[in-house]
Amino acid sequence: MLNVQVRGQGSWARVGAVTLGIFTVMTAELLPVGLLTPVASELSVSAGTAGLMVTVPGLVAAVAAPLIALRAAGADRRAVLVVLMALVAAANLATAAAGHFAVVLGARVLLGIAIGGFWALAGGLAPRLVPTADIGRATAVIFGGVSAASVLGVPAATTAAEWTGWRGAFAGVGVMAVAATVALAGLLPRLPGTRRAPGLRTGFGGLLRLPRDNARVRTGLLLTLLLVTGHFLAYSFVRPVLAEHVRVSEGLVGGLLLGYGLAGVAGNFAAGPAAGRSPRRTLAVLSAVLTAALLALAHTGGATPTGAGLLLLWGLAYGGVSVGLQSWFMAAAPEDVETATGLYVSVFCLSIALGALLGGLLVDATPLVAVLRTGAALTLAACLAAVLPGRIPTS
Repeated sequence: MLNVQVRGQGSWARVGAVTLGIFTVMTAELLPVGLLTPVASELSVSAGTAGLMVTVPGLVAAVAAPLIALRAAGADRRAVLVVLMALVAAANLATAAAGHFAVVLGARVLLGIAIGGFWALAGGLAPRLVPTADIGRATAVIFGGVSAASVLGVPAATTAAEWTGWRGAFAGVGVMAVAATVALAGLLPRLPGTRRAPGLRTGFGGLLRLPRDNARVRTGLLLTLLLVTGHFLAYSFVRPVLAEHVRVSEGLVGGLLLGYGLAGVAGNFAAGPAAGRSPRRTLAVLSAVLTAALLALAHTGGATPTGAGLLLLWGLAYGGVSVGLQSWFMAAAPEDVETATGLYVSVFCLSIALGALLGGLLVDATPLVAVLRTGAALTLAACLAAVLPGRIPTS
């Protein structure tokens, strides 16, 4: 736990500022998912190469999350978060103005640093912002920003891009990051760091010791790897799947992705209470539904109404994944939440990158439906990992 608590009037406005920040960084990370086709076309790269816009920041964030958590242990959280959010703004505005794909990738490297650091530090702030009785609800709201970005930010940006172009979408997220920077600077109080953060005081040894000594944390990291990799292996290429496999007209893609997002937000709130009671059972059910949706979608070529319904089911299931995983780690390491969150963020971001990379390799070398089938195989493995008896935690 953090040594210095900062609570009182305006606490929910502070939670809102942090949630806006998390929503912004995750929207920025996932923004290319809905824009791969126009970016690849204008900058003269393949769809698989354009997928590096998702892979690169994910890889960088996976490294940055634990590194920044370690190095910023004694720093004022408000100051660090403001700097990281300003970096998000700069990276997106630079992408909007880029004339070459190499410039885009450079900006995405900077974004990855900001994503890893912001998410790792913000994840443990709820106990410092609200009274003890509200910590659980505040944590759910903050991590709801991850779910909302994953399932709502991308389709909203895709829809906006139909009017403004892909550059306008990146610029819009850059402006949103500027607003989040102002909100964090104006609403958050000073949040002094800790001298001896649990699990971090021995550096990387302490960071690695938690999963080594805690079987529940190890299982959570495995579930994160399988679920998130499986999802993003398919979702990174959802636009070409809809256009080429389900044969949805280009004008309907943005609307369908928006519907996917709304279903995901509903899934987040539906899964939250269940995850609080039993993360294991919740994640098993979500994994099973994801598997069924992806496999069924792989067999609906040309069936637009059926494909649209399965896309909504996919969004409903994935919307609960982030809150389910976060609940797992909070239950698995209640006395070392910041370290567990740093590890979770690292694996989550690495999984996004891995999913996008594997998906890119598949779409460049195999039929498009391979990303759906391979993603389903990984989510099925996650379901099995969640329900296996024995050492798998039952909380």
